[in-house]
Amino acid sequence: MKLIDPIIQFHAELQKIRRDIHAHPELSYQEIRTSDLVAQKLTDWGIPVVRGLGITGVVGIIKNGNSTRAIGLRADLDALPMPELNTFAHASKHDGKMHACGHDGHTAMLLGAAHYLSRHRDFDGTVYVIFQPAEEGGRGADRMIKDGLFEQCPMDAVFGMHNWPGMKVGQFGVTPGPMMASSNEFEVVVKGKGSHAAQPHKSADPVMTAVQIAQGWQTIVSRNTNPNDAAVLSVTQIHAGSATNVIPDSANLIGTVRTFSTEVLDLVERRMRAIAEHTAAAFDAEIEFKFKRNYPPLINHAKEAAFAAGVMREIVGDDNVNAAIEPTMSSEDFAFMLQHKPGCYVFIGNGEGSHRDGGHGLGPCNLHNPSYDFNDDLLPIGATYWVRLAETFLKQPA
Repeated sequence: MKLIDPIIQFHAELQKIRRDIHAHPELSYQEIRTSDLVAQKLTDWGIPVVRGLGITGVVGIIKNGNSTRAIGLRADLDALPMPELNTFAHASKHDGKMHACGHDGHTAMLLGAAHYLSRHRDFDGTVYVIFQPAEEGGRGADRMIKDGLFEQCPMDAVFGMHNWPGMKVGQFGVTPGPMMASSNEFEVVVKGKGSHAAQPHKSADPVMTAVQIAQGWQTIVSRNTNPNDAAVLSVTQIHAGSATNVIPDSANLIGTVRTFSTEVLDLVERRMRAIAEHTAAAFDAEIEFKFKRNYPPLINHAKEAAFAAGVMREIVGDDNVNAAIEPTMSSEDFAFMLQHKPGCYVFIGNGEGSHRDGGHGLGPCNLHNPSYDFNDDLLPIGATYWVRLAETFLKQPA
């Protein structure tokens, strides 16, 4: 593994920063302490800072030479609204808030790269280090873009990275094309007519209507979408009624849809609405249909994915780079950035969880699990990747 020596020597400081952020988690658009910490570190290292993009976003600007070429490197700042089961020294100090997705580590890795790049400017052009708020459902990337990120910080390409539990430390994964799915949610209210449960003939039963709609929806993926196009439609909640002897007036169906393309998503939404409307009509009921598109699919650009894989191989070797990793139905709002700029998103192995300090929870070291903790062994690996990615990219001709 070809890591950068000054970054290895800076490892202890990066771990200190990472654990401090972990102990003080902040939710979407509330990352005031975290963004202040990031901005102060960048300023201390002589890096000009732009603040206010995406409310709590921070962008550091590292320039050298005369080239107009520029690259963006992005990390996320926010934590999750969930309790932490870990009791080690750097566990969350704020009840109901936890860095259970590794954004603390992502921030520390990018700070490590910024620190090195500010002192060893072996490039010609500009590196924008982007610290984005509100990835966890807040559309922080979209907000930064709408606030003028790419106008104030013009860049030729943008790259992102996420730790991946279960993948060995020292390994990377990437794929061209779809890497992560779109994230969408729905709520359908079935409006029927209530009655005494002993007199169902006097009702338009919304509960049975909801059940039939849910069952009908399961045919969309199996009978409407192309078998080669992945899609997930999960009904995760059905709410209705308040008594055993009462047929209620309404029932709610709630859940999520995931796809790797907008075309498949359009099809799924259209069929969901049609099945719900016609099924309800058959039961003398009506529906109120709500479908919310949260994050688009994350689609890596082929050229940039191949470029990133090449940089990875130079650091960890061919055997530790999976350049055709299986896409995941999880979602990521870095997808918004890839709709505006060429670039790609990669995974860096976080291991199986044996790295966790004593006092960790009994659960697995999985993302969004209350026993999760970021693996600090990744800090110099991720920081090295960011540095080599930026240096190599800026050496390319325009």
